[in-house]
Amino acid sequence: MSDVRVIIQRDSEREERVVTTGTTAAELFAGERSVIAARVAGELKDLSYQVQDGETVEGVEISSEDGLNILRHSTAHVMAQAVQELFPEAKLGIGPPVRDGFYYDFDVEKPFTPEDLKAIEKKMQEIQKRGQRFSRRVVTDEAAREELADEPYKLELIGLKGSASHDDGADVEVGAGELTIYDNIDAKTGELCWKDLCRGPHLPTTRNIPAFKLMRNAAAYWRGSEKNPMLQRIYGTAWPSKEELKAHLEFLAEAEKRDHRKLGSELDLFSIPEQIGSGLAVFHPKGGVIRRVMEDYSRRRHEEEGYEFVYTPHATKGKLFETSGHLDWYADGMYPPMQLDEGVDYYLKPMNCPMHNLIFDARGRSYRELPLRLFEFGTVYRYEKSGVVHGLTRARGFTQDDAHIYCTREQMSEELDKTLTFVLNLLRDYGLTDFYLELSTKDPEKFVGSDEAWEEATETLRQVAEKQGLPLVPDPGGAAFYGPKISVQTKDAIGRTWQMSTIQLDFNLPERFDLEYTAADGTKTRPVMIHRALFGSIERFFAVLLEHYAGAFPAWLAPVQAIGIPIGDAHVEHLEKFADAARKQGLRVEVDSSSDRMQKKIRNAQKQKVPFMVIAGDEDMANGAVSFRYRDGSQENGIPVDEAIAKIAKVVEERAQV
Repeated sequence: MSDVRVIIQRDSEREERVVTTGTTAAELFAGERSVIAARVAGELKDLSYQVQDGETVEGVEISSEDGLNILRHSTAHVMAQAVQELFPEAKLGIGPPVRDGFYYDFDVEKPFTPEDLKAIEKKMQEIQKRGQRFSRRVVTDEAAREELADEPYKLELIGLKGSASHDDGADVEVGAGELTIYDNIDAKTGELCWKDLCRGPHLPTTRNIPAFKLMRNAAAYWRGSEKNPMLQRIYGTAWPSKEELKAHLEFLAEAEKRDHRKLGSELDLFSIPEQIGSGLAVFHPKGGVIRRVMEDYSRRRHEEEGYEFVYTPHATKGKLFETSGHLDWYADGMYPPMQLDEGVDYYLKPMNCPMHNLIFDARGRSYRELPLRLFEFGTVYRYEKSGVVHGLTRARGFTQDDAHIYCTREQMSEELDKTLTFVLNLLRDYGLTDFYLELSTKDPEKFVGSDEAWEEATETLRQVAEKQGLPLVPDPGGAAFYGPKISVQTKDAIGRTWQMSTIQLDFNLPERFDLEYTAADGTKTRPVMIHRALFGSIERFFAVLLEHYAGAFPAWLAPVQAIGIPIGDAHVEHLEKFADAARKQGLRVEVDSSSDRMQKKIRNAQKQKVPFMVIAGDEDMANGAVSFRYRDGSQENGIPVDEAIAKIAKVVEERAQV
């Protein structure tokens, strides 16, 4: 047998090794149990892959991003095998890895029940313990169609070879190259146990799956289209160790407690009535207080930074969005048109920028007016698919804190720097502190304008982002059609990442709207346009803060900042006077004068997560004082009334958490 020279890559270290022909990647990494696949020339391979002369081979560890995807997709195969063993009539859809887990879609006669999921998980454990081998097999299109003749959805996927989409998970089944089927082989007898159309790679055996759990099931349209059949989707999660699975399940339990939809109902903040429609929320009085305070503080800070407030209508003639390009590039995300005025199409606006351009263009502009910073709390409407609508975080109607800045080319870098600094500082004021930045660049299939303009805009944004000293992560192809953007990503109290503010640099819409200002030398010049949404949307930011604080807002945002709790009826009047004095200083204070016992009043206030419980008894009345009880159960007794009000006011002014 001839020798084969290969390079084994480990981080920055390279080791040259001479092996015999037929050596597998598994043999190169023998003894390294964490390595579950290999990367060769940038492509992921099974460990059974036979290395070739001159190749560079890198081990893929199970805890890496690629390793987790392989683990989870392999577990999805085990789940699908378990389903078909228990429900032989089930037809297979797609089973891709997703963030923190996997799913698989099935066409079955009846939806899966919780008892079904328990039985499927038990069957999966049996398959896992058998140690079945995942064996890759190359097939022709014709052979695949013959083998999978009873799987109609797989037959459809075979026809997509070379054009399968990542969006619906089809690309995990069929890629651009050869077609492959993965067989699950009995470790002892070598018999075929199950098979699936799949690109791979996979774990060597089912025994390499350390820990998994099925989570839930839901209905899902085949390949995400409402025009297709409704399938049953089972979600699961898989991790490199039982400890990591346990930690993930604990994290999910904490996240469930913080779910803004649950808290919104418990704290009487908002609802999404079925009579109005999916993704269209109404805010109740307490939620309205929080939203108003959020907006008022934002308005004040924008005024300090030189923004001017504008207002625009909710609907417009379609011609406006033809000019902006949204009807060419964004029509799928817009509500259908209304035909008015003898057949003229009117649209609910999906964004505010085209209307702000008309405000800029309403009269002649001079360089002396620039930068011109237009700001609006503008409500927009986007027709999100029903499957992605989620409470306030993915809605169909929402209000953007939208700003568009018009400036000269010379002002561009400084204005972007000021804008990003302003954005980060304002987010910090609301209690978010852990940030990184993402730079979204041109989608080569979906853009307007010249390559040169895009390159200049992208490089300018890169330099501005780097000045903040925060991590900068690339997002290739993630820009809107009119320009690159910086997005601010933040982590909440339990470590989840949320996209917050976006700043987009746009040379193209000023061109499309023929915007001009008069320069110092009298010539007509095109302004640069900066798009900036700070919260993203009020509704989504409200939801993020609600989950970040688990409903226990700092006092400045809390709908009720303090609640008076009398020990007995004789103490109600004393607390009413306290509340009146506090309200005169702008504080939101109530008194619980109900017939409930004091301990129940305290429990009610704790459930409502009120920052200050102000308690009064005989001694407090005699001394012109009150006592504080905090959300954590701690107390501070005998505080003079004026001092107590001043303390609450100071906590509110400093936006502190108590």
